[in-house]
Amino acid sequence: MSIRNNIQSVWSRVGTTANYTMLGIFSLAALYPLWYVIVSSLSSSRAITAGEVSLWPVEFNTRAYLRLFDDGQLFVSMGNTIVVTLVGTLLNMVLTTLAAYPLSRKRLKGRNYLLMFIIFTMLFTSGVIPNFILVKSLGLMNSYWSLWLPALLSTYNMFVMKSFMEGLPEEIEESAAIDGAGDWRILFQIILPLCKPIMAALSLFYAVSWWNSYFNVLLYITKSSLQTLTLKLYQMILQVNQSLLNSGSGSEGVDQVMLTPEGIKAAAIVIAVTPILIVYPILQKHFVKGVLIGSVKG
Repeated sequence: MSIRNNIQSVWSRVGTTANYTMLGIFSLAALYPLWYVIVSSLSSSRAITAGEVSLWPVEFNTRAYLRLFDDGQLFVSMGNTIVVTLVGTLLNMVLTTLAAYPLSRKRLKGRNYLLMFIIFTMLFTSGVIPNFILVKSLGLMNSYWSLWLPALLSTYNMFVMKSFMEGLPEEIEESAAIDGAGDWRILFQIILPLCKPIMAALSLFYAVSWWNSYFNVLLYITKSSLQTLTLKLYQMILQVNQSLLNSGSGSEGVDQVMLTPEGIKAAAIVIAVTPILIVYPILQKHFVKGVLIGSVKG
């Protein structure tokens, strides 16, 4: 019996080692593209175009970052993006919560018809041109409300939160109702504290979407003082391309060679991704739990 137990123990350790090894390989494979972008942003354009960059920066320099931050408008755009992200995420979570809670209660009259109506909006959309005409007719051009209003609620995220709320024990709400608590008090003092995991997960989804928003900003925001980070970075990359086309063979042309679009793009990606990478570890615990529970309940 002891020999059999020893063999099982050995195979268990072998299996655990193999699992961790495979997970480590997959993790490195997933992280390498991001690491390559980082080292590319710190390498010379000659090394990038020559294919010499692999694991470490080649001909280390920070010209790409200096070129991006040389324009003070980048800080303004970053501030605009923070405002759009924070306000947009707050509005999304308020509307998502207020829609998910009543729809998760079976006592709501006409609940099935409302759900069918909401599902219909997931299958059919109006399109870009009607949305643009509507936003322009409402006088929302060059206003952040042109970004927030059309995207106040994600029906998919609402259904995820609804499923999470349906998985909560009904006895908790019933006992609170017996004690005289109303729907608003039950929502804010009982339901929402239990929904922290799913709220953290959905907040991260919404925040990433707002932080990376580009197309709607391109359509509705034309003032440079209101532009967000992604659009500003794109314009700066275009400026570098244009400067390369117009540069001569003098010293200015040589300096521009050090700032080819590959290095600028890599630096722009690092600048755009860094805030999300800082926020994600803080919400990771709630994020994983919220996604798993919200996806299987209901």
